[in-house]
Amino acid sequence: MANFMIRFLICNVFISGIIGILLIAKRIFKGNLSSRMQYNLWFLLLGLLVVPFIPFRLIGFPQILSWLSSLKSSPTSGTRTAIGEAAGINPAGNSDWMNDFALSVNSETPSSIGYILFGIWLVGILAMIILVIKSSIRLQNLKKSALPLQNPEVRKLYHRCMKEMGINRNIHVYSTAFLKSPIIVGLLKPCIYLPIHLISDYNESDMRYMLLHELQHYKHKDAIANYLMNFAGVIYWFNPLVWYALKEMRNDREVACDTSVLKMLEEDDYADYGNTLINFAEKISLTPFPFAAGLGGNMKQMKRRIINIASYEKPTFIKRVKGMTAFMLTAVLLLGFAPFISTYAADGSHYQWDSSSENISYVDLSTYFGEYEGSFVLYDLENDAWSIHDMEHATLRVAPNSTYKIYDALFGLEEGVITPENSFIAWNGETYPFEAWNADQTLQSAMNSSVNWYFQTVDEQLGASDVYSYVQEIGYGNENMSGDFSSYWMESSLEISPIEQVELLTKLQNNSFGFAPENINAVKDAICLSASDAGTFYGKTGTGRVNGQDINGWFVGFVETEDNTYFFATNIGADRDATGGNATEITMSILSDMNIWVSQK
Repeated sequence: MANFMIRFLICNVFISGIIGILLIAKRIFKGNLSSRMQYNLWFLLLGLLVVPFIPFRLIGFPQILSWLSSLKSSPTSGTRTAIGEAAGINPAGNSDWMNDFALSVNSETPSSIGYILFGIWLVGILAMIILVIKSSIRLQNLKKSALPLQNPEVRKLYHRCMKEMGINRNIHVYSTAFLKSPIIVGLLKPCIYLPIHLISDYNESDMRYMLLHELQHYKHKDAIANYLMNFAGVIYWFNPLVWYALKEMRNDREVACDTSVLKMLEEDDYADYGNTLINFAEKISLTPFPFAAGLGGNMKQMKRRIINIASYEKPTFIKRVKGMTAFMLTAVLLLGFAPFISTYAADGSHYQWDSSSENISYVDLSTYFGEYEGSFVLYDLENDAWSIHDMEHATLRVAPNSTYKIYDALFGLEEGVITPENSFIAWNGETYPFEAWNADQTLQSAMNSSVNWYFQTVDEQLGASDVYSYVQEIGYGNENMSGDFSSYWMESSLEISPIEQVELLTKLQNNSFGFAPENINAVKDAICLSASDAGTFYGKTGTGRVNGQDINGWFVGFVETEDNTYFFATNIGADRDATGGNATEITMSILSDMNIWVSQK
């Protein structure tokens, strides 16, 4: 929740910008948009206000079409090997290929600022709910004090208005001394409440206009809009621009209702309708009830409504077409911002992958993963095609752990801390929990046994500034090195997604980094697990151990064959036993069934 609150506040910056764009669009297209269309535009905003709470990524049509096409064929449609059957297999077919050693780290405490902001937000929501409840209680008291309408003339007029509008539902009408302007309330059982002073000063023309106005609120289901607006006001109580937008929406609602009434009147009656508002301007006021729609409003709103009435002309066909075009353009513009106000999109823990131009097959490999959560990503270089299991986790950034050592070694080689000819670093004599670590190391041995202190030594000689520059240069994951310099890649600040792992491996293979070719080859040699006539297999495991439990397992790499190269990344997560070794077993089973690399036992 703490992280959500930070992202939610970031989304509100974009929401404020969208409100500004909507106001500008309404001004630009004011001459083309009808009053009802201007009001309906606000419903797009109400829809966008829901987006930050949608718990999944908003995707576009290309991803949907790609997913649908993947249902027709799957590269893993053949017989699949169960995870347990793959136990003990490895690319090289020997016992000395890749050790999966990991040290435990302590979990970090989430940011207290996020929790404080979340608490303030909840307190504000509670305060708003209390205000809404108080207003609702006042409305209930008004209902209790109201009496069924007795005036026979007003009742006859009311029924004529109902018939004129084609409304057959029985909407009860009451009179009350506790209102200054008529209101209509109720979603399931709508009722109209008329102030006694308007009934006692009865004027048939004025009363007809007021009743028509209230019935227009019913006809256009404004009660639903009231609930939505009040709910948005409660959730976004801290955003003044949202409050301003809701106020403008209420104003546009009244103008739209006025216009709907004018459509029913003869042209000679327009002035009379406007005079009704002017004559009662001092008597009516903005309704104090949260779920009511009424004739009233403040003086500024009244002025706007009078101007609208004075300038009203019944729309022509051409004007309606222009209005619809302007509405659609504005709607497309606003909806185009939806992904930007998603807390999912604002969440830095997900890679915002532009997959619209990619050839992607979404495959179901859940039988391989068993109870693990995670994903498998494969990129076929020759066919420029992706196969992805679980897009949600494929874009989820998690700590790289020892898979990061591929690039850390490359940085050290580029800066000359180690060289392809001499990568020796002497053991400092400190006792480590793994016997293989308690010895002098070369890049080959350090990569094979995943020796943390070797790569930490490389980092120390490089310096934090240089390491960070390289991380930015190659675009490694979230590029966040704010964690401790000795462990920023071990369940700490630095995170990367499986898709990014594959993209980086592709760049490594093609040397898109522009690094020295001999350094690229030295890293490839260090992660080479098997070489034979069938091809060459490269890979690196990684395990995230927190508080003694293995919660994050990686296996990344690529397979070079005579006519193609396949890049892969597998990540698994669980409360326990999510190791790089288990990720490797899953990977080898999948690759074997895809006929990319036949496992050797």
